Parts: sequence; C-alpha cells; structure tokens
Amino acid sequence: MNLLSHAFRRIPPRGWVAYGHDIFMAAASFPLALYLRMGDDLWTQPVDVMTAAGLFFTAETALIFYVMGLYRGVWRYASINDLLAITKAVTLAVLIFLIAMFAWVRLEDFPRSLFAIQWILLIGMLGGPRFVHRILKDRRAPSLSIDGRDDRIPVLLAGAGDEAELFIRSLAASEWAEYRVVGLLSERANRVGQFIRGIEVIGTVGDLAKAAARFEGTPDQPRRVVLTRSNMDGEVVRGLLADAERLGLNLARLPRMTDFKDGLTDKVALRPVAVEDLLGRPQTPLDRDAMAALVKGRRVLVTGAGGSIGAELARQVCQLAPAALVLLDLSEFALYEIDQELSIGYPEITRIPVMADVRDAGQMTRVFAEHAPELVFHAAARKHVPLVENNKAEGLDTNALGTFCVARAARAAGTLAMVMISTDKAVNPTSVMGVSKRLAEIVCQAMDVEGRGTGGTRYITVRFGNVLGSTGSVVPLFERQLAAGGPLTVTDPKMTRYFMTIREAVELVLSASALGVKSDADGRIFVLDMGKPVKIVDLARQMIRLAGLVPDEDVKIEFTGIRPGEKLYEEIFHGEEAPVPTVQPGVLLAKPRLVAIAEVEAAFKRLTDACRAGDLQTAANIVTDLVPEFTGAIAEAPISPEPTKAKRAEQG
Repeated sequence: MNLLSHAFRRIPPRGWVAYGHDIFMAAASFPLALYLRMGDDLWTQPVDVMTAAGLFFTAETALIFYVMGLYRGVWRYASINDLLAITKAVTLAVLIFLIAMFAWVRLEDFPRSLFAIQWILLIGMLGGPRFVHRILKDRRAPSLSIDGRDDRIPVLLAGAGDEAELFIRSLAASEWAEYRVVGLLSERANRVGQFIRGIEVIGTVGDLAKAAARFEGTPDQPRRVVLTRSNMDGEVVRGLLADAERLGLNLARLPRMTDFKDGLTDKVALRPVAVEDLLGRPQTPLDRDAMAALVKGRRVLVTGAGGSIGAELARQVCQLAPAALVLLDLSEFALYEIDQELSIGYPEITRIPVMADVRDAGQMTRVFAEHAPELVFHAAARKHVPLVENNKAEGLDTNALGTFCVARAARAAGTLAMVMISTDKAVNPTSVMGVSKRLAEIVCQAMDVEGRGTGGTRYITVRFGNVLGSTGSVVPLFERQLAAGGPLTVTDPKMTRYFMTIREAVELVLSASALGVKSDADGRIFVLDMGKPVKIVDLARQMIRLAGLVPDEDVKIEFTGIRPGEKLYEEIFHGEEAPVPTVQPGVLLAKPRLVAIAEVEAAFKRLTDACRAGDLQTAANIVTDLVPEFTGAIAEAPISPEPTKAKRAEQG
C-alpha cells in the first residue's frame, strides 16, 4: 500500500489531468475501432467478450502509460519526442492486447485488422489534443500598438538554422516581443527561397545590402541584423559588421545558452557582438571522453593558477571531476581570487591553494612530494614581450629555469604527465620572452625522450598564439583606450597575430594532453590550429565599429612602431618542424628538434648561475648556443656567443 501511494504521489497535479485524458482515450479507442472496422455488425458481437476485452485494454494501457511516464510531458511543448513516446506506449499496449486476446479466445471474435486500426486511432487520439493545445498556445502575438500598427523592431536574422527557428518561435509565443523577423539570410545558398515558420530565406549572409534594399521605404525596413549562431565564422561576421555599418544597421547576436546564468526567461534580450564573434571559427569537435579519462579521479596541479590561462584550466579541470586540484601561484591575490571562485562553482572538488615560486627548486620538490600530483599543467610564465625585454633575467628565470624546476620535481614525484603551455613566439624567436619559452620547450622535449624508455613522466608541450582577453593581450588594451576616447595604438599597419579564445585554447590543451599521454611520439610538440592570422589594425577598426563609432573619424588609430623583441608576423612552426595531423581536429604535431638531456642540464645549471648573478652576457652566450635561430638581444653589449656545436665540430 505504501509503495502504491508513493508511486501515485509522483504524478504532479496537472499530470492527473493528462493521465485521465489518456486513459479515457484508450477506453474509447476500443469500441470506436470496432465500429470503424465492423459498422453495424458490431451489435452482433458477444457483449460479455467485448466488455471484458475493453476493460482489460483500459486497465492495461493505464499501467503502461503510467510506467512509461506519458503524463510527464508538458502539452505546451509537445514535440516529436512526445509523439515517439506515445507511439512506443501504444505499440506495446496493442501488442500485449493482441497476445492476450489470442490466448483467451484465439481471436475468434476479433477481426485481424482491428488491432492495426486501433493502433493508428489511439496514436491520433493521444497525440492530436497535445499538438492542438500547442498550436493554440503558439499563436502569433497580437499587435503591440493600439492604432493597429506593429511597433516591434523589424530585424533580419543572419543564419537559417535551428537557432533561428527557436528565436522565431519564441517571438511568436510571447505577447510582449520586442522584435519581428522580416527575413532570413542563410550561410548556405541552397536554402534561399525556403521558409522557416513562415519567414522567407531571402538571400545569403553576403547579400545583406540587397536584403535591406528589398524592404526600403516599407514598414518592414530592418533596423537590426541578428547573428543566430554563436560560432559563426569570423570572416562572415566581419563582413556583416562592415555591411551593417555602411547601411546604418545595428549588429547584434542571440544570447548563448551559457549566457542564461539566472535561468531562462520569456523575454530574449539580444546581446552586442563581441570581438570573440569577429574572430570566431567553427567549433572544433572535441573528444570529451578522452579528456574526462585523463583527469577524472586524478590529483591535478596547475601552476600559474591565478593567471588567465591557468584559471581557465582550473575551471575546466574541475568540470572533469579530479580527485583533488592543487592551485599554485606566486601572487597571493590571484590565488585567493581563483580559489574563491572555484569554492562557489565547484564546492565538491578538493582544492589546495599553494603560494609558491616555480623558480625555487626546493619549494617545487617539497610541493610535489607533499601533494603527489598525477597530472601537472604548467601555465606559470612571464609573457608580456616589452616587459620581459626590460627584465631579461626575470623572463629567463621564470619561463626557462622555472619550467626546469617544475619538470624535475614532476619526475622525482613520479608524476604521470606534465603539460607545458608554450607560445608561437618560441618559433624563430626575436624576443627574450620567445626564446625563454623555446628553452622551456627544449627542456620538456629532452626530458620526455629520456623518460620514455623507462616508463617515466610524459612531458607534453602545447603551443598556440595570442589568447583573447588574457592579461597583457591587445584586446583589453584597445578596450581601455576606447573607454578613454582613443586613440588606439597599433605598432605597425602590417602586423598580424594568431588569436584564439581562452575557452577554446584550454579545451584544445586538454584534448592535446589526452593525446600526448597515449602518444609514442617522443618529444613532439602539439600545435593548436589557430586558423588565419588577423591584422591588428583591422582588429582595432572592428572594435571601434563595435563601439558604434567610425574609425579614423570618431576614434583615431596611431602607429607607434615595432617595440623591442616584437615581430611583424608570428609563426607556429619552425622550418624544421614538419607538421603532422593528429586524430584530433584542430591539433597538429610538430617534428621535434631535440637537444640531449645531458647538454640541457649542464647548460641550465650555468644559466641559473648567470641569471641569479645578473650576468646577462654569459646568459646570452648560453641561450644562443641552445637556440641558434634566436635573433634578439639579451646582453646590452653585442653578443659574442660561445661556439655552437656545429662550429665546435668545425674547429676540431
């Protein structure tokens, strides 16, 4: 009795109405199917048999409908999924009824086609009212103006897919919709001329000017263009922005599902287009199962956890259910901030904030011995090129020697894998920041090759370009300059950079890490596909347009000249690093350029002494020996490098 009452308490109040409706329809479907099949001959059938059969079918369907939860569906949102659930339930009910009637009377009093008629009839009797209810609820919103005019803002939708359909449907269901869609622009030409919920696809995304001209002088003249897909190709978005500016239209986008932090509302507010939308690329499919298998149940340590990359790594690692997460950073404030954020977002994850310096070998040894991390993400680095040029010893000490300290501590603690975050500035470096990261790559490559034969720690290097919104990147600088009224400062009109969002970069880092742990490619570097490089001056102009201003009129752009250590063009591969695709889209593998571990350890010991003593001349000689393609300057005086290995061989 308790079990039965508990079962019935599971039905919500409105569910009783739906449940009663379905049982009534099931009871009515049997005599109605008999009449449709037999006509007036129905009255010649044995009443007791037909009555018993009808009662059995009603009781049977009541049980099946309850077990399969048909009452749980909200009729207001009846969909194909609900129709499939009804079809499954009715099919099971009719099949059991057929078997029962065969066992009882061998079907002598039942026409064989009766069951097929009843199956079709009951599906219609259950599904029909649901969809009629939805149609009535989804009727178009009435005019918002008392004089009969429609005062909603006319918009064009860029994108003719699922997102556009959902937006149109939400407008139709709302009595207070602010917008009305007058046309759609598709990313695919084969959809032009088709309709989505009565709205015509009038052109492609490249036909904005023609589409706007079509409505010129009419009440439907669009005032906004709305991007419906959050990961629309950046080149397409840039073209739409330029066209919208010429036509005097505002460009907006639909909110992403992740924007609904406080839950969904009836009113869908359009969002401004962000710089991430301009640079966006189609979403790379990720092997999330492999990423979860890498992290789940393991003790993970993130260095530089308070920085932009480290913090995002920590967030995404928390989503993959680690056994514990060690957050390591030298900055007290940055460490406090990320620890507090994770304590709110992921209270179930064991977190250990550790304030330590990656350059201190003793500290690293103690931290690794105490917490025994199985997986290490090394994101701690000095990365601002001009600042590192003015603080050369600090850059070398943190980026190169700090990586060496972390790598050795990981090996001593028996860590499964260490993942080092590198940069495209390490390729043919012209800056101290770039060459210091190339030295970090050399360390990880050498130690990976050394440990592979003994089943030791794997050292995985992941290289990518600029990250939007990270500390020291150009986008926050432009935002501050725009807020101050300009000008926006660009070093050179020809300068280009590769860009990627923080989220995308970290997702691909985790994906590459999962590949690297299983890979037998010793010392190879995983390189993230950054797409096409972007001109910085174009980025500046687009950010001015996004602010609703006109470049070179409302806000000036000033060219300041290339700063020490900067390059006009970044590269993601060295000439000797032939790229090889991997099974993960968006991740490439670079052929390794290896230095023997004994030579690396000896050079890094001398480099440590030189940096701690402030002897930049000696440091320059060591760096040039390890990275002969380096064209920057470390010592104030002209560098006289020690003979490289090739030169020493020539000299005998």
